[in-house]
Amino acid sequence: MPYLRKSLPWLVLAGALAVALLFIAGPRIQRERARIAAENLPLYGPLPRFELTAQTGRPFSDADMRGHLYVADFFFTRCPTVCPMLTEKMLRVQRQAREQGLDLRFASFSVDPRHDTPERLTTYARDHRIDTSNWTLLTGPLDQVETTVLEGFRVMMGRDADAGEDDFFSVFHGEHFVLVDARGQLRGYYRVTEGEGGLEALLRDARLLAQAPE
Repeated sequence: MPYLRKSLPWLVLAGALAVALLFIAGPRIQRERARIAAENLPLYGPLPRFELTAQTGRPFSDADMRGHLYVADFFFTRCPTVCPMLTEKMLRVQRQAREQGLDLRFASFSVDPRHDTPERLTTYARDHRIDTSNWTLLTGPLDQVETTVLEGFRVMMGRDADAGEDDFFSVFHGEHFVLVDARGQLRGYYRVTEGEGGLEALLRDARLLAQAPE
């Protein structure tokens, strides 16, 4: 018993030191785990430079997103089928990211840029109640949009060869959401039109990238 009484203060001190070390090292361990998890996400290469026009009419380029994690999708304002659904899904991601304190931005690229002027994009944003504080709708010359979407994001877009300009039913495009990291690297493609799995995976991966140290 006397030995135990003498040892007790040392045991208490050792326990306190262990707790203190855990408290100090805990955040570092979490950051390291986040870094490893983020590095294990797919890496599809850098997004090439692009220069387009925002719904405000102002120039907008890849440089405006550099340093920010963001989600991109592809749509057109006359689309009567999947585009309203994609916009609704993006609105859900925007809302959930804000609720989780996740700093995430959004960019929607029109695949019908000859029709989708900045004014029409502004109307679309208003009609769909899009919060444009961190969500930009983009248009521009068709060749530049095609280069950005097809060669940059590696997402399909086009129009039937024999279709007229007013035949918007002939316009087609990819339906994936694309996650781009703060360095402009393509990090994930997410199918969001079927179930909730795609949105959940997108938000999970975005959190990993946001938590990982630079």
